Amino acid sequence: MSIDDIEDYETLYGIKKRPRQSVIEPREIYGVSPSRAVRNPIGTSASSQKTTFVYRVPATGFRDEVGLTDSLGETSVSDEILISPETYDLEFQALEFPYQYPAGTSRTHTIDMRLTTISGKRILIFVRYEKSLKDKITWEEIEAIKAAYPRSEADDFFVMNADDYTRARRDNLRRMHRLVVFQPDPLADEMVFETVQSLRTLWLMKDLWRVMSLSKARIFQACNRLIARGRLGANMDAVICHHSRVWKV
Repeated sequence: MSIDDIEDYETLYGIKKRPRQSVIEPREIYGVSPSRAVRNPIGTSASSQKTTFVYRVPATGFRDEVGLTDSLGETSVSDEILISPETYDLEFQALEFPYQYPAGTSRTHTIDMRLTTISGKRILIFVRYEKSLKDKITWEEIEAIKAAYPRSEADDFFVMNADDYTRARRDNLRRMHRLVVFQPDPLADEMVFETVQSLRTLWLMKDLWRVMSLSKARIFQACNRLIARGRLGANMDAVICHHSRVWKV
């Protein structure tokens, strides 16, 4: 930052507001399908952390595909959805439709995500942080969006509070998503699960080291996958490691 960026030379309140930058267009990635999004949310922002990542779903034959999210909150919600065995498809920025804004003007909204379960149910997912959800105007807008979405495109509408996902929970979900989807190890998972069921002295994850022939890394990864699938208990709001308390479910 140069001296020209300072507006108040007595007290530095911040830098000058810069013009909005153009949208960042993700380049083609060999072997990875482009995003199915109807809107590209990726750009520079001082208030939200927009992300791109690769994911897989049964609907596309587990083909690598680019996902685009408007915030870390959306990314964490998607990580949790993608590790669920009930998920068939997940689309980002999947649907755009007009709605009547509370002030009376007509606007266009792009839904954050559309989840399709293995039963065929389609759910639109709207993600906001708690500060925004405490605002009456926000809920008026949500109700307007909920009333306007095309019923032919979805069966239900969910509102998610991004602040339910603590920093530790986000880190855990990101790791679990990678291990469940990209690094499966069914044999290790079953070996660890069977040991957990029979080990009476189990308290910490590292207690499994002494009674199993698997490597520490493989046990750790298996525990994360079991926790992700709800087959092993742990505190998701603390970073999961070898010293974490784990329990039978």
